[in-house]
Amino acid sequence: MTSVFDREDILFQVVVNHEEQYSIWPDYKDVPNGWRTVGKSGFKKECLAYIDEVWTDMRPLSLRKHMEAQALGKPTAV
Repeated sequence: MTSVFDREDILFQVVVNHEEQYSIWPDYKDVPNGWRTVGKSGFKKECLAYIDEVWTDMRPLSLRKHMEAQALGKPTAV
């Protein structure tokens, strides 16, 4: 059985989580908890191209914030 994520003829939507990590999700399925749509949908290649364009920093949001605080000499929680 072929996974829906391996198919090229299925519509997907681009989703993002609270850490600003992107993924694709089948358009016909409910978005899982912890994820939200970003307003881009289409075939797999289109959605992945969009993600390549907008997701320029692969680090999770919490790590980026931690590193920014360290660079500014601010104490951070571990």
